[in-house]
Amino acid sequence: MFTAAPAQAATGPVAGSTHVSASAAGSDTIQANFVVSEAQFNQMFPNRNPFYTYQGLVDALSAFPGFANTGDDTTKKQEAAAFLANVNHETGGLQYVVEQNTANYPAYCDWSQPYGCPAGQDAYYGRGPIQLSWNFNYKAAGDAIGVDLLNNPWLVENDPAIAWKTGLWYWNTQSGPGTMTPHDAMVNHAGFGQTIRSINGSLECDGRNPAQVQSRVDAYQRFTSILGVAPGDNLYC
Repeated sequence: MFTAAPAQAATGPVAGSTHVSASAAGSDTIQANFVVSEAQFNQMFPNRNPFYTYQGLVDALSAFPGFANTGDDTTKKQEAAAFLANVNHETGGLQYVVEQNTANYPAYCDWSQPYGCPAGQDAYYGRGPIQLSWNFNYKAAGDAIGVDLLNNPWLVENDPAIAWKTGLWYWNTQSGPGTMTPHDAMVNHAGFGQTIRSINGSLECDGRNPAQVQSRVDAYQRFTSILGVAPGDNLYC
């Protein structure tokens, strides 16, 4: 199970935190406009863990109002499909809420950070739809969405909306080993391959692990088909 991608986010302040708006439109308004219906979501993830609710995803959208809501209808649907395809790969089809390899748990504490690891050495393991890990990512994501995840990282495995928000935080604000955020890759039509590069490019792209890349591409093509749009160009990295 993949857990390394969020660790590639910047360790400093999150420039994208200004994307969050506490006064953003309410979830009911966004739900009406979200390009993925609950029926389509269920079709994408027939065996998902009940923790990953559709309503939790909808409730998280207000934190990043540009997500799947920028550009024309095709672009919106392609971005939603791209996010969910990468999520599908990270979590085994939304089956895993937390990292399965518990032996890794103590490794995600970077004591060089001035705030340390107040929740404990082994508290910052992968959680949620993009498997947020490392103390500095919990700090940055929590600051961005207005929740103290540094001191209470367990919220990511106990609150579906918070879990989805951490995935959307990475998607909308972090470029990881890539050169752009996954959100920018999709709305600027750089292609799905650039979202892979930004999430796990240092381990998968440029021929490093073509099978993992293909898994993501297959899911993206399946999800765009469900949403009734073409996948676009530049699918691989």
